[in-house]
Parts: sequence; C-alpha cells; structure tokens
Amino acid sequence: ERRVLFFNQAAERITGYKREDVLGKDCHKAFGEPFCGEKCSFKEIPRESWKDVEYPVNFINKKGEPRRLEMKVTSMKDNAGKFVGVIAAFEDVTDLIGLKVKLGELKSFAGIIGQDPKMLQVYQQIRDVATNDYPVCITGETGTGKELVAWAIHHESRRGGGPFVPINCAALPEGILESELFGHVKGAFTGALRDKKGRFELAHKGTIFLDEIADLPKSVQAKLLRVLQEGTFERVGGEKTISVDVRIISATNHNLKHEVEKKNFREDLYYRINVVPIHLPPLRERKNDIPILVEHFLANDQKKGQKTPGISKEALSLMMNYPWPGNVRELQSALRFALVKCKGKVIKPEDLPLELRNWGKDKPSRGPSRKLDPGRVQAALARSGGNKTQAARILGVGRATLYRFLSDFPHLS
Repeated sequence: ERRVLFFNQAAERITGYKREDVLGKDCHKAFGEPFCGEKCSFKEIPRESWKDVEYPVNFINKKGEPRRLEMKVTSMKDNAGKFVGVIAAFEDVTDLIGLKVKLGELKSFAGIIGQDPKMLQVYQQIRDVATNDYPVCITGETGTGKELVAWAIHHESRRGGGPFVPINCAALPEGILESELFGHVKGAFTGALRDKKGRFELAHKGTIFLDEIADLPKSVQAKLLRVLQEGTFERVGGEKTISVDVRIISATNHNLKHEVEKKNFREDLYYRINVVPIHLPPLRERKNDIPILVEHFLANDQKKGQKTPGISKEALSLMMNYPWPGNVRELQSALRFALVKCKGKVIKPEDLPLELRNWGKDKPSRGPSRKLDPGRVQAALARSGGNKTQAARILGVGRATLYRFLSDFPHLS
C-alpha cells in the first residue's frame, strides 16, 4: 500500500492539497497521478535492496500548475529491519530555476549546455511552452540540438512522465513513413503480417517529435493536419478511427515559409504546427559557450571511465576561431577525434582535425568566396535542396566561386 500517513504544512503549501485530502489515501489516487513521477518509491525500487534516492520531478499542483520539485526519498524500517515505508521530502525549485535563467547563472538546462544570452532566452522559452500543450516548431541548423530542446520541453511539462517518441521524417520513404506514424492493419500491404501501432499511438499521453518535418510528403501532411485538428486518424488499411492525446513538437533546418511559397508544404499545416516557434542559434553566434561545451564533453568521457586530457590554450583558441558549420555535433566529433589522437596530458593543435588546423591560415584572395561563410552556404544549400547552381544564385555568387569554397569544406556538399 502507498497510504499517506503524514503531510505537513509545507507539503500543503507546495502541492495545494489539504491534509484531509490525502491522509489515509493511496498517494497515486490522492494526487491523480504518481506523485514521484517515473521513480515511484514502491514500484521502481525492490524493497530488499532499498537505497535512498534524490531526483527532480515535475508535479502538477491542485491548481493545475506545473512545478519542479527536488525529491529526496528515505526508507523506513522497523526494529527487525523490515521495510515499512518511506519518508518523501521535497522542495519546490521552480522559481529558483526561473531566477537563475534571468540572472544568467545557468550553464545548462535539461541537458542543453550553454549560458550565452541567446541560450538563456531559449531556456526561458522552454519553461514558458512547457506549461501548455500548444504545438511547437523548433528551427535551427543541423547539429544545434533541436531534439534536445524537444525533449526538454517534454520533460519540463506535465507530460514528462509519459512517452517521448521521436521520428525523422526525412529518413523513410513515403509508404513506410505513413505506416510508421499511424500504424497499419494486418494485410494492408505486402509484408504487413500483423497489426502494428504507429508512433502516434505509442506517444499517447506524451509527446511526439517530428524531426525534419519539411520533408513530410504531401499525402502524409494531410493526415497530420487531421490529427492536429481532431486528434484522430485511421491506421493504414484500417477503418477504425483511433483517438490520441499527444503533444506535437516539430523541427526543421529549412525555412518553412519558403517551402509554403514553393507549394512544397501546406499553408494550413504550417500555421497549425508553428503556434510557438523556437529558433536555436548556430554555435558561431554563441562562441563563449565553446569552453563550457568542451569542458562538458571531456567530463562526460571521464565519467565513462576514459582517461581524458585537458586542452591547451592554443587548441582552444583554434576552436574559438573556427566557424563550426556542423555546430555542437561537429564540436563533439572534433573532440572525439582529438581524444583518439592525443597521446599526452593536454590536447594540442596538432591533435585537432585538419579543417580546424587549416582554418584562418593565410590564403590567396579568391574574390567573392572570401565573403562566404559555412553557415550561409549550408543554409543556401538547404533552401535549394542541394542544387549548387540555385544555391549560388541565392548567395549572389558564381557557381565556380561556390565550388571553390566547397573545396575547403567538403563535408558541406
């Protein structure tokens, strides 16, 4: 049993529930959902191997307001050493987190690293949108951490205890993508040997994250629009209407408005998914976060048991001056390369990838190509669907100029 035996005034103030509302009741029923979130003391931890635990939890108070609590759960045993219950002490840190965001004191938030003012603004947006279920569309270049932000919104919201189901809309062909999203019934197509739930059903009471939504085929866009409007759909080949309670978060590195203008993306769907837009800045626009990210990634490898060196001022200077077209993902990859190559106690410039070492070295002027930067080129290539002739027009340079620039950054093409 999980009967509540003691509930003090501080607990009343934090939760909004009165003592008489909860005393003697199963805590799950008293609060309408597991109070301890996914780490229910009685459900998750075997009593014979009990250990005290501390963890954060998202809680919805009696007024329906989401609150962030720091939970500490301690076991209770009788004189014979038999487990008899727990003491759950909790502190409301919601306002403290908000204050740290405003003061610029946070170095990370829900797994996202950075304290640049642009990132602090993103953290505040995450906290704002976590209080409701409106669709969110996250934009930003490849490698900026769009899925991390989607997960943070889910984790900070009242749905944080439910499933978070991601899917990359660009990774699957049209027929398979529709089945993956909405499921199918047995016999719907060759190879459909049994009924299968789609990602929307798997995300019921949670969040679905639609990455690369600009690549969604038109036929699937129509079905998604219906889910947004009515919360219903049918599996591929099925007739039964299925209802789901799902929050939709999408992401793209394309300009969706341009896709609407080119008739590649439905205008009505665009306004449905883009209720709350969040833009992630590229790493080159928040370079003061690079030392923090380097420290974070090196510390993570150390936690995994790897011997991690420090980093020299010269190597860090190269990293600060590099434009990082692949953003945080490229930074992490460059550090892993350096860790493999480094044989000493400190990462030196010669341990870094070749493109970092060569960046900024004096080169003969190449006219207009000197005015280009990897971020602008990557954005133009994304807009043109990889067509270099169209990308050159967008950038206002000749095709030969673009090709010369890409020869210095082969990974962009």
